[in-house]
Amino acid sequence: MPEITVTGPMGRAPDHTFHVEVRDGAISTSHTVTVPPALPRSLGWADRHEGEMVRASFEFLLERESAPQILRRFNLEVIGDYFPEYRAEMARRATAPG
Repeated sequence: MPEITVTGPMGRAPDHTFHVEVRDGAISTSHTVTVPPALPRSLGWADRHEGEMVRASFEFLLERESAPQILRRFNLEVIGDYFPEYRAEMARRATAPG
């Protein structure tokens, strides 16, 4: 699994913005991701840090595509537009131990 580094939230926007770097051997990609305020609670992540949800979202994406295929700037809600199982899988991961 590639190395995922999540930094943030950054700024004071109503939604939180995170910087994500993915390194997989010689390949390194950078991404700017926003987390809408209602999304964590709707997926069961209300009592966990949003950064953990961002990391889990990238783990989910990397199980389905390579880092260079991931959009460089996006809102976490759009993942479900590309992968319909995203919401259910993130809800499952929110309750998974560890």
